[in-house]
Amino acid sequence: MAGQHDIRTPHMTREGGDRLPPAVVRAVSCPVCGESLTQSPTALRCPAGHSFDIARQGYVNFLGARPRTPLADSTEMATARSEFLAAGHYAALADNLAALVARLVPGGGLVVDAGAGTGYYLAVVLDHLTEAVGLALDSSTAGLRRAARAHSRAAAIGWDVWQPWPLRTGSAAAILNVFAPRNPDEFHRVLAPEGTLAVVTPTQDHLAELRAWVDLLGIQEDKLDQVDTALAGRFRLVDREPLSVELALDADDVRRLVQMGPNAHHLDRGDRRARLAALRGGVEVTASFVLSAYRPVH
Repeated sequence: MAGQHDIRTPHMTREGGDRLPPAVVRAVSCPVCGESLTQSPTALRCPAGHSFDIARQGYVNFLGARPRTPLADSTEMATARSEFLAAGHYAALADNLAALVARLVPGGGLVVDAGAGTGYYLAVVLDHLTEAVGLALDSSTAGLRRAARAHSRAAAIGWDVWQPWPLRTGSAAAILNVFAPRNPDEFHRVLAPEGTLAVVTPTQDHLAELRAWVDLLGIQEDKLDQVDTALAGRFRLVDREPLSVELALDADDVRRLVQMGPNAHHLDRGDRRARLAALRGGVEVTASFVLSAYRPVH
């Protein structure tokens, strides 16, 4: 089992009242008109007068009054995710992802986490890239509240990653995509010519023991091929590594694991919720991933 890996230590945490990193402000653009933005103590504003408040928790919501996307994390999901990850269960994944990115992005620049959730993986990557700044993109306000404080060199912006991103072309040195929706067109546009796209996908063995017992959502057999096909023509694969971790989870860990992901939207189907509630004692579970790194093709 992976050890404790709590990213929310005081020296790494950006307080809610702090200003967004200037490099992030330079990279983002107004989601209404595309103009550059400047930062005041309480908002981001463009020359055309569009203004976006900086929430007291430190994030900026570019979605405005638009409804949350259907699969965005709820408060309960974000809480479960934060508690599960803070316990260190996926620390090996975070560390391997950070090491992969650090090999391919040795300098600074902007790291964008597309579908960042609570900002856990972004924070660990920034620990390895000491000259970089980070931007968490997510449509969940519950996740953004946590992502905004995940690291002193990170900011969080509310946005639907399926839509064209409010970021300047070529502004990112790296993009992270960990169990999140993929937008190949925007990946390609936003990445610098020598930038790196790091994608984490689960294998069919991921949580297999748990999926059989609780009847969780299945994982497509050709999922990795689908990722490669979606990126073909825009990206070339430069690195790929498997990672398998044996986890010893207690009953509360299992509930958090199930409730922090897509399965949370389907717990009321059949007897899934009852099976989860009936769990007692500990279980051994295999977490299995593939980490892939791509470069843009121009």
